[in-house]
Amino acid sequence: MQSKKAAAKPSQRIIKKYPNRRLYDTDTSTYITLAEVRQLVMDSESFVVRDAKTNDDLTRSILLQIILEEEAGGAPMFTEAVLSSIIRFYGHAMQGFMGSYIEKNIQAFSEMQTQLQAQSKSVSPEMWAQFMSMQSPVLQSMMGGYTEQSKSLLSQMQEQMQKQTEQMLGAFGLKR
Repeated sequence: MQSKKAAAKPSQRIIKKYPNRRLYDTDTSTYITLAEVRQLVMDSESFVVRDAKTNDDLTRSILLQIILEEEAGGAPMFTEAVLSSIIRFYGHAMQGFMGSYIEKNIQAFSEMQTQLQAQSKSVSPEMWAQFMSMQSPVLQSMMGGYTEQSKSLLSQMQEQMQKQTEQMLGAFGLKR
């Protein structure tokens, strides 16, 4: 039988952000750092960051701040060209499609990574290095699957755009 406290515990961790920029984890009743929020992300913990005064959702802002810090220190993931391209999509007709496309590609890549990790649990570091140094059929197969899934997503996105364009033209009495 569960205690009342355990039953009342929210499924999503709540972190409050105060005007002094401090983050308060209501689950542990302690102040936490941005690095600790990053660790929650790494641990796949479900959380939301709320403004302590207004209760506005600040989660995206905090996640972007973590990405900014990661990009500034060490080896950045995004080149200037990629960042410029992403910026150009804001306000563009393709903005909604692009976000979905990137999200689905990252999800597919993560699934591929999980499969690779599951298959490599019994592999020694030396075997792993040898595996990664050669173009193994398994790696090619997994990357090929990811590439095919990415192509499929792009094709679906193009079809969706074409249908929406035709509907819009039809609404104005124009046919292709």
